[in-house]
Amino acid sequence: SQGIIERDETPMEKEIARLHRVDFEFSDIFYFCRKGFEAIVEDEVTQRFSSEELVSWNLLTRTNVNFHYVSLRLTIVWVIGVIVRYCFLLPLRFTLAAIGITSMIVGTTLVGQLPNSSVKNYLSEVVHLTCSRILVRALSGTIHYHNKENKPQKGGICVANHTSPIDAIILTNDGCYAMVGQVHGGLMGVIQRATVKACPHVWFERSEIKDRHLVTKRLREHVADKSKLPILIFPEGTCINNTSVMMFKKGSFEIGGTIYPVAIKYDPQFGDAFWNSSKYNIVSYLLRIMTSWAIVCNVWYMPPMVRKEDEDAVQFANRVKSAIARQGGLTELPWDGGLKRAKVKDTFKEEQQKNYSKMLVRNGSIG
Repeated sequence: SQGIIERDETPMEKEIARLHRVDFEFSDIFYFCRKGFEAIVEDEVTQRFSSEELVSWNLLTRTNVNFHYVSLRLTIVWVIGVIVRYCFLLPLRFTLAAIGITSMIVGTTLVGQLPNSSVKNYLSEVVHLTCSRILVRALSGTIHYHNKENKPQKGGICVANHTSPIDAIILTNDGCYAMVGQVHGGLMGVIQRATVKACPHVWFERSEIKDRHLVTKRLREHVADKSKLPILIFPEGTCINNTSVMMFKKGSFEIGGTIYPVAIKYDPQFGDAFWNSSKYNIVSYLLRIMTSWAIVCNVWYMPPMVRKEDEDAVQFANRVKSAIARQGGLTELPWDGGLKRAKVKDTFKEEQQKNYSKMLVRNGSIG
């Protein structure tokens, strides 16, 4: 995305080396002052949690800018568009969504009553695929799947970048997965309890999901059974605005097994799929989605990846993240998506302080 400031991406070592060669100078603080000003004006993290803006408005999508009167003709076109989206498309999509959700609950509940067998697994996949496709139609989804020969296989782990709760539906529209997540209440809880009877989804209670060892154990048991569906995981842990890929949590890469990376990139020309959970609740978000013109996206299945002997879980996670970012044309960032709601950890600050002190020691300024 186009920022409002032009950044100098020169590393700190080179930047300070240009200022002086040996000793500490008072002018060194200007580097940190400039970086601080850049972060205040437009930092790399918070701008990833606001809707992606088009270079110019195309009459099809919403913007973060309030309505401005330009001309009578443009206003009439805009009003006609609002009427079509809210009075025609919204009721139709709501009806399809209700059919899809009801079919999912009833279908998985009935299939769940059958004894475990290949027939049950087949019927479960038919129900999940059919209902997911109905839900995609409810969003006027137009999805382009690339490199289908690399689709995740049973016993594997599918990891993808995360933009929206509908990412799971987008992927399930083309194949079945075992979902991983926290147990919810309300309608989502009803869907979770129904689907887990027919498919080996992995749902955790709030107290369990904090136990990393328990989560890893249950996921390893799932992956060890090569007859079970591939697990679908979004390692970022939060939704990013379709422009970047942020830090992948290492837990997904400690399980073992084959990783199947998937890159998802939405086209913002027809609708913004990003869920800004700090601004909109799930109901408001779904209303915005269902009153957009369409949800258009590309999905790339990438060749499977396995952990090398000489790399740890963090290095493996970064390698997978880099591959997804390149394929999806997304900016790769090292920051934890948890910064969306939490403060910067002291370890991040200490790391920059250590880097600077090492440079001083290396240049002979301290000793």
